Amino acid sequence: MKKFFTLASLMALALASCTNEEPQGEANEKGNVVFDLTVSNEVELTRANLSCTTPVAEDFVLKIEGTNNAFSKEYASITEFAEEEEGYLHYGSYIVTATAGNIAEEGYDKATFVGTKEFAVAARKQTDVEITATIANALVQVVTTENFRNYFVGGHSLELTTAAGNKFDVSAQSEPLFIVPGEFKVNGTATKQPNQSGVEGAVITLPEYKQESAAAQTYYTVKFDVKDAGSAKLVISLNEELVEEIDIDQELNDYAK
Repeated sequence: MKKFFTLASLMALALASCTNEEPQGEANEKGNVVFDLTVSNEVELTRANLSCTTPVAEDFVLKIEGTNNAFSKEYASITEFAEEEEGYLHYGSYIVTATAGNIAEEGYDKATFVGTKEFAVAARKQTDVEITATIANALVQVVTTENFRNYFVGGHSLELTTAAGNKFDVSAQSEPLFIVPGEFKVNGTATKQPNQSGVEGAVITLPEYKQESAAAQTYYTVKFDVKDAGSAKLVISLNEELVEEIDIDQELNDYAK
């Protein structure tokens, strides 16, 4: 019996050693991490590269968070990460977010770029992490056609309001606005031509255009046009797709001031 208990004890100690040694050893090990960041200024619906101020890799702030550990830290750049951590992280799973710009700052040439990537660090090995940062804003441009401007010869005024409550005069917009994704709306007025007796043209309140779910990395072109085929019609389109067509004389006169 004494011999039996001795063997059992040895076996238990050996099993405990095997159980604790590997995870504990792995958790204390580190692996080298190399970040490779690519910046893309391509936007949807135009399928083209946008002309805007594009940041370089060192302009990006990095935030690294452990998904199976308590690690969470922010670095001013990839270089700062390499200097502070000597390019190493403990064994485990992480998610990195690279950001350049401030999404809350809406306006012209106010692009914010964001890239996110999950990765795992292996002990005593190099992990290459490729991040692609894309435009995090929705982009909006409001345009009027020559027919619209010729019909409303007294001029027009258009205003775009974002979900953040920022307002922009888009009466003669020539480049896109970078806004927070979500809702935006366009309101405005237009002045008709004077009648034959010289009475000033009526000021028409244009119908509101509202987009409820503008997406990031997507370009929206809202167009105001006038078609005159027997009776003048106001035509509103989004990216060349019809949104609304209204008879100006019969329906819009109800909104005249």
